[in-house]
Amino acid sequence: MPTIRVDLFEGRTAEQKRNFVKALTQACVDALGSKPEQVDVILYDIKPQDWATGGELWSEKKKAG
Repeated sequence: MPTIRVDLFEGRTAEQKRNFVKALTQACVDALGSKPEQVDVILYDIKPQDWATGGELWSEKKKAG
């Protein structure tokens, strides 16, 4: 039973999440031969101030422009 954990910045709509988990589930069905009801997808919404890359919080990164 595949379990997929996805960490992403908060702010996606329910529709975006619904489409995403359907696509991930289908990918498991196609690639692993799983049944859709055996695939779990867990989404974790992360605030930009709780995520850092290269020692810099995403909430403090300067916007390109």
